[in-house]
Amino acid sequence: MRIILFGPPGVGKGTQAKILSAKFTIPHISTGDMLREAVTNGTEIGKKAQSIMDAGKLVSDEIMIGIITEVVNSLKCKNGFILDGFPRTVPQAEALDTVLLKLNRPIDAVISMETSENEIIERLSKRLTCSNCNSIFNLQADTLTDPLICPKCGGRLFQREDDKPETIHKRMKVYLESTSPVKQYYSRTGLLQTVNGTGDVDQITKNILEHLNHK
Repeated sequence: MRIILFGPPGVGKGTQAKILSAKFTIPHISTGDMLREAVTNGTEIGKKAQSIMDAGKLVSDEIMIGIITEVVNSLKCKNGFILDGFPRTVPQAEALDTVLLKLNRPIDAVISMETSENEIIERLSKRLTCSNCNSIFNLQADTLTDPLICPKCGGRLFQREDDKPETIHKRMKVYLESTSPVKQYYSRTGLLQTVNGTGDVDQITKNILEHLNHK
């Protein structure tokens, strides 16, 4: 199964991707996590991406396509994958199709998770990231003994610049402007399915699986 989880930042793509990854025994490929890891490790891509991400803007197609091409060509993606956060532009979608066509591994489904901007701001403004292991926690959903200490590794928890309300507004604007054409792109192929991203996690999972079972 090759799935794209589509939706605005904070809609819950990461949560659903982990659930589906376990169910189908295929890797969850989060471009956000990959970029943050590159930033933490100080790689060339990480240095290029850091200032862009901090400003709430999208990383260039060239960088993203390079990362994804390497991943989908890897052995771990041989039996499928779940893409979380990619593609975000039509050139990225076209490049992904080109790569997968050569591998004879087309996308099976594109699930668009949708919710309101107010809900996104509410969720992301309560999100904390560990400065050491990059784990993400939510003050509303997770029980933290100390809101400043990571329960996994003891690292310091902080709010990322791109999770602050003023940056979230920018991220949402960029998302809507740049990714609306991508939804149209996949809608024309008949792959796009829309799921309400607000509410109970289990119910959202059930709705996604209902769409996938028709494939």
